[in-house]
Amino acid sequence: MRTEPDPAHLFPEVVAEGSLAAALRKAAHGKGYVLDIVGPDQDPLRHASVPSPATGREPLGVSAWRFEPRWSISGFGRGAGSGEPKWLISGSTQDLTEIAIAAHGWQNGLSLSEIARIAPFVELTGYLEVPDDDPVHAIASQWSYLRADALRAAWPEQHELIEAAYARPEMRSRHAYTSHWSLRFPTSGDQTSSPDLVCLEASPGGKYTVRARWNGPIIGQTAMAEEAVSVAINHLPAMS
Repeated sequence: MRTEPDPAHLFPEVVAEGSLAAALRKAAHGKGYVLDIVGPDQDPLRHASVPSPATGREPLGVSAWRFEPRWSISGFGRGAGSGEPKWLISGSTQDLTEIAIAAHGWQNGLSLSEIARIAPFVELTGYLEVPDDDPVHAIASQWSYLRADALRAAWPEQHELIEAAYARPEMRSRHAYTSHWSLRFPTSGDQTSSPDLVCLEASPGGKYTVRARWNGPIIGQTAMAEEAVSVAINHLPAMS
């Protein structure tokens, strides 16, 4: 088992201030910011959280890595209208001042894209914030995540399928999610308990399969993502 380095060796600036929260306050002060930061009773050298009054945002989590001098952030908030928090931002850096800049943006209600602009280490998951739980905004947030996630995956056929579905208003106006390597459209926004209206699968090499539901009967198979989406759309009225 690897022996963890002494925190004083990895994070001397944190140890000198007595906690990660205190070190973050000092880093923020150096930029002219005032941060409201909470340090936990357990492991205060490695963890802190930054609350935000912005509707739907949970406190931004800040954590120190255990084997190298680096910090990570994790920001959750209302992002898909399901009531379940979504992972909105993440990222890691060796510069505590960059963490303070991102935390200040999170606490003061800057948009996700603005936070990423002022703190380039920040990565956006693709989810949009939906503080009002509006169903239309929730669906747009989910599609934003699906498209961003498909770009991150090394699977061009899946990316083509999601983009082809998004290009059709009949599909992008519906709830959608991915599971078991398929693009699925549930009967409602509660994807955990709603049966699928239709399910589309992409295979390496370019074959696309449309099913009535995951692992259900095959409706059609095509060589083009756009064709698969058309098959799915033609089947939707009969199932709604």
